[in-house]
Amino acid sequence: MEEYQLIENYNSVKARAAAACERAGRKPEEVTIVAVSKTKPLLMIEELAARGVRDFGENYVQELTAKADELAEKMGAADPAASAADHPVNWHFIGHLQTNKVRQVITRAKMIHSVDSVHLAQAISKEAEKRGIENVDVLIEINIGKEVTKSGIPEEEAEDLLRQIVTLPHLTVRGLMSIAPFVDDPEDNRPHFKRLEILRKRLQALDLPNAPMMELSMGMTGDFEVAIEEGATLVRVGTAIFGARDYTI
Repeated sequence: MEEYQLIENYNSVKARAAAACERAGRKPEEVTIVAVSKTKPLLMIEELAARGVRDFGENYVQELTAKADELAEKMGAADPAASAADHPVNWHFIGHLQTNKVRQVITRAKMIHSVDSVHLAQAISKEAEKRGIENVDVLIEINIGKEVTKSGIPEEEAEDLLRQIVTLPHLTVRGLMSIAPFVDDPEDNRPHFKRLEILRKRLQALDLPNAPMMELSMGMTGDFEVAIEEGATLVRVGTAIFGARDYTI
């Protein structure tokens, strides 16, 4: 994809997001567009970063590590393995995370979107303690569509998990994340997004320590506008920015 088209694509997504905010009576700055760059070359990320794009999402630990470290080196950042704050862009880890790979993610990702167990939260807390990291921002992943092929917990288990996680040091639960079902009509996902926002507000009202619960990561290329209308603060957009992915490479 040529350089000019990348930024045109991103600006088009940004404009669509702003229009969705206007329809919902929200401000555009309330929504962060996370450019999902999985399987895409670092050159594309560099081109967008050079034009001010700061938030990128990766699904796989090995890919996140390689891209984050190479970009940090090219842009003259500090030790990329020391702290997520040392990276020139904000990396978001949005894929399923195994506990034995936590150490690679917490020094690179600004936010981990996919915490779905106490065991994983404990591993993040323990690794942060070991590495002297004061805080790791996380989201609890909810399987809002109750799909057996997707990660995340049922919404009815969210409060119990939140209450357990907030007792752990070095973690701040910023909110919720969900991957809605793949549908032909984005309106089909509106009920899911509505329920997730209702759940977020209910958990926020608990006023638990280390759990501001302000963030809602939901919506992708096919339905991010509906997600914004229903309260999303983070939308994870890949194809509309980078084009279709080639999983054969």
